[in-house]
Amino acid sequence: MSYQALYRVWRPQHFADVVGQEHITKTLQNALLQDKISHAYLFSGPRGTGKTSAAKILAKAVNCENGPSAEPCNECASCRGISDGSIQDVIEIDAASNNGVDEIRDIRDKVKYAPGSVRFKVYIIDEVHMLSTGAFNALLKTLEEPPAHVIFILATTEPHKIPLTIISRCQRFDFKRITAHAIGGRMTLILNETGTEFDEAALPIIARAAEGGMRDALSLLDQAVSYSRGRLTEEDALTVTGTVGQGMLNQIVQAIVEQNAAQAVQTLGRLLMEGKDPVRFTEDLILYFRDMLLFKMAPDLEESMERIMADDAFTAIAGQVAEAAIYEYISVLNNAQQEMKFTNHARIYLEVALVNLCRLHVKAQPSASGPEVAGLIEKINRLEQQVQELKSRPAGLVEAEAVKPAAKKLSRPGNQFKVAVPQVEKVLSEATKQDIQNIKSRWGNMIGYLNERQMRSQAALLNDAEPVAASGDSFVLKFKYEIHCQMASDNKAFMDSISTILNELTGKPYRALVVPEDAWLDIRRSFLKKQKEDGSYTPPDDGSDADVQEEEEDPLVSKALELVGEEFLEIKD
Repeated sequence: MSYQALYRVWRPQHFADVVGQEHITKTLQNALLQDKISHAYLFSGPRGTGKTSAAKILAKAVNCENGPSAEPCNECASCRGISDGSIQDVIEIDAASNNGVDEIRDIRDKVKYAPGSVRFKVYIIDEVHMLSTGAFNALLKTLEEPPAHVIFILATTEPHKIPLTIISRCQRFDFKRITAHAIGGRMTLILNETGTEFDEAALPIIARAAEGGMRDALSLLDQAVSYSRGRLTEEDALTVTGTVGQGMLNQIVQAIVEQNAAQAVQTLGRLLMEGKDPVRFTEDLILYFRDMLLFKMAPDLEESMERIMADDAFTAIAGQVAEAAIYEYISVLNNAQQEMKFTNHARIYLEVALVNLCRLHVKAQPSASGPEVAGLIEKINRLEQQVQELKSRPAGLVEAEAVKPAAKKLSRPGNQFKVAVPQVEKVLSEATKQDIQNIKSRWGNMIGYLNERQMRSQAALLNDAEPVAASGDSFVLKFKYEIHCQMASDNKAFMDSISTILNELTGKPYRALVVPEDAWLDIRRSFLKKQKEDGSYTPPDDGSDADVQEEEEDPLVSKALELVGEEFLEIKD
């Protein structure tokens, strides 16, 4: 083939050509000048960032006939032979297809032989993380103490898969993703050298689509130049990369700001019909709002914007969107982007996200006008006047007015749960010690039955409950909290389960009457007092004397009731 791809033709031949990795090339150049070449290097980083190119440049630099120098001359026989692959002393090995122990043993056996035509024998092992465990073990000792004429250069995109014993024997250099600005500069140089006409706006689009890889950028550039007709335009770059132009983004965001969901979805439909990728569009929209937030917060950092140009249309839209809205927009789009990773219907998630964005009622806060400011000042003056009036009042009057709402706040609200008082009093009148002991002795077994029947929530509800009185067919179940009484009484299946289980354990169909602890104390006290007044009082035979004892009315309590009333008084035993 007479034609070669751009990334092959423009592969770096000097350290200066390795774009965006100055922290690595400077270190290697200084090591060459000071004759401090290591026996093993590890180049790690994302794809297309110059790892293998830097390894070949280093191999030429250490073997250059005009060296040692910071750059290979690329003119001597050694440099030309390494570049075209005719010198056998610089060996490139693909570890993805040569990852077995036998291949590494072959290297280990051959390293002891001196190079034939250059000073150093250089082994460049690409994708070294693909080697097997046995191959790494075979390489270990040779990598640690190779002959003086051998240099190992390992390259990988996944350094975490390499054993630490290998990494510790190498000088490690981490290649970073190349910035879009650096990629754009390199593409500009290539297009100018090749005489290709282009629009400046097209290169940033290709640079962002490359995601930090120079090889990917040059491949996209090659494709875009082939697609164009004599001149590389912005539309050509958008079509090849699948990116959405700023004009279409402005239309969709304007529809979102105006809460016009129909227009937003229709515009999206046209873009998808043109072949745009929903996932890529979502990313573009997130970057759009990111740049909008940066534009609103720091307008001077226009060069830091990744997706947009601050033209008049963008500036007008940014003025209509509040900062809080931008945070909401980015959050919704980010959630949609995460969901798209696990579905085959990315378009649906994107359309739902757009409709959701149109329903967010967060707009820019208008600046306060003259009448609004005047109204605020008038309110402040009225508040100051009220404060002065309060200060001029007698202290006792102010304190009394402050106590009134506080007293209302401290008053106990009425019970929401309705206790069946007549039924409870009937149980008390018919209660026997034998019945209550019959239930209490089997209460633990009943809770165990509930747990065995996978009714753990009901069993947990009975942890704070206690049977306190029982007659021949009913018993009073006291709960510590009123809310638990309400939950129990509303659950008919729960009440039926208690009766059924007790019937199995005791042989009697006891029916439960639930009552809160505070209400039980009042009912019990009132029942005993009524019996004394009727002359029918007898010592209770329900086994509950230990829980509630009849109390004579305390004169202090009576006096307190006269002073403040029952509404604001709480009596505790």
